[in-house]
Amino acid sequence: MSDEDDYEYEYDSDASDEPMMDGSNEGENNSDDEGSFEYTDEEPEADGIDVVLENAYYNAKGLRDSDMSEAAEAFGKVVTMEHDALLAEKNDNDDGDGGDGGELMMFGPWSFKALKQIVKVRLRTGELDLARDSYRRLLNGISSPHCDGVSPNAIEKGIHAMLERVSSLFQGNQHLSKSAEDSTVVATTNDLARHVYDGTLTLFHPHTGSCPNERLWCKTNLKYGQLLYEMNETPKLQLVIRDLLKTMHQDDGNSNNPSSNNNSTTSSSSSTNLMEIYALQIQLHSRQKDNKKLRQIFAKAMRVQGGIPHPRTLALIQELGGKMHMASREFEAAGKTFFQAFKSYDEAGDVARLRCLKYLVMASMLHASSINPFDSQEVRPYRDDPEIKAITNLVEAFQGNEIEKFEGILARNEGRVMDDEFIREHIGDLKRTIRRQVMREVIRPYTRISLKAISKALNGIPIVDVESLLVGLILDGKAKGRIDQVNGVLIKEVERGVQGGGGGSGGGDDGSGEEGEENESEEPNSSSGGGTSGRDAVDGAGGDKALSSVPALPIWGKGSVELRTFSAMNDLMGELETLTLAVTASASRTRRQIY
Repeated sequence: MSDEDDYEYEYDSDASDEPMMDGSNEGENNSDDEGSFEYTDEEPEADGIDVVLENAYYNAKGLRDSDMSEAAEAFGKVVTMEHDALLAEKNDNDDGDGGDGGELMMFGPWSFKALKQIVKVRLRTGELDLARDSYRRLLNGISSPHCDGVSPNAIEKGIHAMLERVSSLFQGNQHLSKSAEDSTVVATTNDLARHVYDGTLTLFHPHTGSCPNERLWCKTNLKYGQLLYEMNETPKLQLVIRDLLKTMHQDDGNSNNPSSNNNSTTSSSSSTNLMEIYALQIQLHSRQKDNKKLRQIFAKAMRVQGGIPHPRTLALIQELGGKMHMASREFEAAGKTFFQAFKSYDEAGDVARLRCLKYLVMASMLHASSINPFDSQEVRPYRDDPEIKAITNLVEAFQGNEIEKFEGILARNEGRVMDDEFIREHIGDLKRTIRRQVMREVIRPYTRISLKAISKALNGIPIVDVESLLVGLILDGKAKGRIDQVNGVLIKEVERGVQGGGGGSGGGDDGSGEEGEENESEEPNSSSGGGTSGRDAVDGAGGDKALSSVPALPIWGKGSVELRTFSAMNDLMGELETLTLAVTASASRTRRQIY
């Protein structure tokens, strides 16, 4: 409504003022120049050309849906019209001494808008060479000393929009096939991206550029660094990071100047940009598998204060930090870092939160934590997500030691769990963790158990893998015993001894008493109690032999599962021995009667 009212006002002014002017036939511009001493006659000319340019611009925009080429030509006419109008105005203001004014590039707000549209049209039609030329023309117009009417904010916003479109085009073409035609498209897109970013950085360089703009230069360099990372051009990326850090150090020196009135604003902006730079460095070192430098930069990033980085930037840093902890087998720290990354992605509304949630669950399982990650308030809403449902079932199987269900989910690739390269790298660790977990439960009640029985309980894994897992448990102190490889049997060491101290009496010989002292040193909180007779397992290496001694019970707490199990087995062994003696005696009597 406001635009229409302004147009009507300008039209009425022109109609009322024209009859008052001389009947000169030199044209509209000359008539207005003759009356240029009057304020009311000067304004209609400017407003009149603006209206013409505005109409031409929006008419060109209307052609984009029907004919892109015709729309590009129409936008080009807008640039030419404004150039001619501004040049004529300059020549008139110079009293007709135009000189070489025709060689100057006159640039105004409608030219800026029209050239932006031309670049967009050329990108949409795939005319990348023309798009590059149009963008160069746009930069030349911005740097022209006769650029008038275009605000710095409009320039910054427009340049960012162009860079985003070029980056999106580059990212879209990276998924093309490797055919000759597609390779040419990718190469042309890469060349366009380099020219666009190089030209922009050269123009707005804070020290050497013709239009120095440090904020725009820094943001453009950050975008360029991300583009170089995706193009896998490491040397150029390192140069970009070096230039950015150098500029940041100079900014820090200026911000420490007491005469500066914007220290707080500068510090906040610097901290935010510093986080963006650290994100680039962390991505680079993560790709290079340089965990030492990655750890240093990650620690620096976590110490940055005062900035307000985008949640997605913070999430990226935390995600790669979690992967760094995983590579160092710091599973607890990895789980905490992945959880923070998940929350940051969730705050940014990024779908990467589901990927990070999978990493969080994996780290939790590798840490053998008894806490279910889905019990968290932030994670609970995603429990029933179709992509996360398989992970939920995986956690339940892991915590329930249901190894068949666990490996079945992985084998069927439910929820495309195995599609993620990072998860595939740690699948071996996941399987090993749950197998060790199940194995400890399997061998717990026995003093002797065959390796075949363990293999069957572990979903039929090879005996070699069983031995490897057992060796790991023994070396880690999770199990005590030895492996009889000849007979394929695990023989556990049964700790037994006598309660010491306090004058308490205990059954057994001196050797068992010494073992009891060792047990007391390992388990100082064991409950006291008298010794009970018992039997131990036989040694499989040299054949079975009965133990006639009556050893003391190991020092377990009263009512513990271990004590009840040992007592039951001890009683059973006693009953078997009594039965054996009775059968032997009966057989002897029978033989004497016969003879």
